[in-house]
Amino acid sequence: MKTSGRRTFAEMNLIPLIDISLILVIIFMVLTPILVHSQLTVKLPPAKSGEPPAAQTTVHVQISRSGALSIDGQSIRWEKLERELVLRCPQSSQKTLLVQADRSVAVEKVVLVMDTAKRLGIGKLGIGVAQEQ
Repeated sequence: MKTSGRRTFAEMNLIPLIDISLILVIIFMVLTPILVHSQLTVKLPPAKSGEPPAAQTTVHVQISRSGALSIDGQSIRWEKLERELVLRCPQSSQKTLLVQADRSVAVEKVVLVMDTAKRLGIGKLGIGVAQEQ
């Protein structure tokens, strides 16, 4: 029996795999800032007045119910609070520090954050609240 000179090539088409991979990368790039921002669950106390601060000059400090500390969505230890604030606020007199603490957090922790910020010369201090409905 004579075989012809033809051979079959079994190749896998990689273009759809690359397309799906790139789409997943784009989805993760879009979702990552949203997930990082909402890393800690904080139930803010309600208030009748309040306005959102300017995003460019604001440093957000979050304190969760369990006492976990986060600065701009990045978890840090309490011992490194002052160091992190120095790194994030090089021109501290032009910055605003917004403390968002869970309503069940002890006042001492909020005062510790605000006292540290005041010592570093941060221009404005604020406490985050949820708008009362």
